[in-house]
Amino acid sequence: MRSFILVLMFFCTVAVSAQTPDPSYVQNNYLKREVYITMRDGVRLFTSIYLPKDSTKKYPVMMQRTPYSVAPYGEGKLKTQVGPSAELMQDGFIFVYQDVRGRWMSEGEFIEMRPHQDTKSGKAFDESTDTYDTIEWLMKNLNYHNGKVGMWGISYPGFYASAGLMANHPALVASSPQAPMADLWRGDDSYHNGAFMLPHNFGFYPSFTNRTDGKPTQTPGKRFDFGTPDGYQFYLNLGPIKNSLKYAETLGKDPYWRANLEHPNYDEFWKSRNILNHHNGIRHAVMVVGGWYDAEDLYGTFKTYQSVEQKNPGIVNIFVIGPWVHGGWARGDGDILGNVNFGQKTGIYYRQNIERKFFNYYLKGIGDNNFNEATMYETGSNQWRTFTEWPPKAAKERNLYFGANGKLSFDAPAAAQSASQYTSDPAKPVPSSDYITSGMPREYMVDDQRHASRRPDVLTFQTDVLDKDITLAGNIWADLKVSTTGTDADFVVKVIDVYPDDAKDNPNTAKHIRMAGYQQMVRSEAMRGKFRKSFDTPVPFKPGKVEEINFELQDVLHTFKKGHRIMVQVQSTFFPIIDRNPQKFLPNIHYADASDFQSATHKVYHDKTNASHLKVRVLE
Repeated sequence: MRSFILVLMFFCTVAVSAQTPDPSYVQNNYLKREVYITMRDGVRLFTSIYLPKDSTKKYPVMMQRTPYSVAPYGEGKLKTQVGPSAELMQDGFIFVYQDVRGRWMSEGEFIEMRPHQDTKSGKAFDESTDTYDTIEWLMKNLNYHNGKVGMWGISYPGFYASAGLMANHPALVASSPQAPMADLWRGDDSYHNGAFMLPHNFGFYPSFTNRTDGKPTQTPGKRFDFGTPDGYQFYLNLGPIKNSLKYAETLGKDPYWRANLEHPNYDEFWKSRNILNHHNGIRHAVMVVGGWYDAEDLYGTFKTYQSVEQKNPGIVNIFVIGPWVHGGWARGDGDILGNVNFGQKTGIYYRQNIERKFFNYYLKGIGDNNFNEATMYETGSNQWRTFTEWPPKAAKERNLYFGANGKLSFDAPAAAQSASQYTSDPAKPVPSSDYITSGMPREYMVDDQRHASRRPDVLTFQTDVLDKDITLAGNIWADLKVSTTGTDADFVVKVIDVYPDDAKDNPNTAKHIRMAGYQQMVRSEAMRGKFRKSFDTPVPFKPGKVEEINFELQDVLHTFKKGHRIMVQVQSTFFPIIDRNPQKFLPNIHYADASDFQSATHKVYHDKTNASHLKVRVLE
C-alpha cells in the first residue's frame, strides 16, 4: 500500500494505465456528481460518481473505496481517467469513488485496516457494511444502472475490495482485490515475520496522516524531507528507531507510525486486522491480481487468493500474477523492471485480455466465462502460462541443500559436521541496494546481488552450472539450522538466478551494469529470530545452541535456464529496507539504545544432522 513516490497516493486512487489515449475523454463523455452517502450508523461518506452523458443506456457500476482521496474535488473538476484502465473507461460504466471513514472529505473516524466483525447487529459497522450501504444507496438513487456492481482496488483500496467481498449485496457480482493488504505484520507493509520494513513506513506515514482534528480536508500531508538522497546513511545516522520520534510534526505525533513501533509482536492489534480470517460466505466472482515483484503486498496477494479459494469452494475465484511491481499491471507496458527485460508487454496484455474480459462478462454479459483458474507469467523463460490450480499439482517438492565450500545441491549433505559462519555488525549493515536511494526502490526485487556476495557477512551457496532448465513453481520455505553468539538475530534468505558469463545486456540495462554474471534476485524474505518459535511470544537465543528457523519466502514461477546457476544468499542485515536488529534480545527493538547494538557471529549448519535447506516445488 505504501509507495514512496508520493504521487502514488493518487495512482492508488485511480489505478490508471500508462496514458489516457485522449485526455479529454472523461470531460467529453462523463458527468460528475458529488454526494454524501449515509451509513447505517449515521456517518456520511463523500462519494464521487462519474455518469456517462449518454443516458439512453443502462450501465453497470464500477466502484472503488479508498483512503487516498477521490480528488479532484468539485463537480466541475474531473479525473483525466476513470476506472481500472483506459480500455474499461471507454467500454461504458458508471464509475464510483468513495473516501472511506475519516479520510479526506468523509465523516467518521479512520482506523487503519479496520477489524472485520463476523457478527453484526443494529448499527454495528465495518468495511463490509459500508460497502453494502453504499451499493444499496447507488441502486436506489442512480437512474440508469443495470443492477450490477463490480469492485476493484489496488493496495489499500485492494484491502477495501477484499473486505467488501463479504458485503454480499445482491447487486455485487464481481470483485477484484489487487495487491490487497491482508496481514500487516506477517508479510505485508509493516513487518515481515517481525522484521520491520523501515523506509517503506518511514516515507509513507508523513504524507498519509492528513487529518488530526476530525475535520474534512482536501489537502495532502507533507512529504518528509530527508535532507539527503542517501537513505542508507540517513537511517544509519538516525540510530535507534526511537529517534524518529524527534521529528515531532511528521512522525512524532503520527498515531499510525507510533502504533507500528509500539506493537513489535504479533499481538491482538495485528491479529484483529488480519482480513484473511473472515473470507467466508462469498457468493460472487472474484479475481485476485498481483505482481511477482510487489515489494509492498506480495504476501497479501497470495494469501487472499488462497483464503478465498479455501473458504468458498465452488465460486469463481481466479488468480493473475505477472512480472510487475506494486500496481504495475494497471499502467505502463510491463516489459521491463530495472535491468531485467521480460520480452513482452505484459501489462497491456493483462488489461486488454484478462481484466477487460472479466468485468465485461460479469457486469455486462459480454463474451464468455472461459476463465483460467490461474494465469501466471513465468519469469526466466518469459511466457504466460495457465494452470487449473495454484500452486500446480504437477510441481514436486524437493529440497535444495546448503553444503560446504558454498555448494548448493538437491543432494542431502553426508558430512558429520559442517557449518559456515559470518560476523554481522549492525554498525556496518549489508546494503539492500548498491546505488543511492532515499526510499525503497521498486526494482530492488530484481537487483544485481554481486555487491552482497562479495561481502564477508553474507553466505553464498550456488549450484553447478545447470545442464537443463529448472522451473520452480509455488512457494519456497527456508529451513535453517543456526546458532549465534548473541541472543537475537535476523536471517535474510535470497534466491538468486546467476546469469552466465556470456549473457548479453538488455536494451534497458543500466550503463554501469553488465548482465554477464548478473545475480538477479528472484525472491527474498526475512525472519526476526526471536519469533522462530512464536510470533506473539518472542524468546531469546541461547548463545551457541543450534536452533531451527522456518519461514516462507512466498511463491515464484521462475525458470533457471540451462547455463545459469541457482544461488542462495544468507545474511543478517538488509539495510535500510529492514531495520537493524541489535542482536541482543529486547522486548521492543524499536526502543533500543545505541549501546544495545552489538556484533555477533552466526553459524549456518549444513551437515547430516543439521541440514539447512530450501524446500522448493520443481515443475518438470
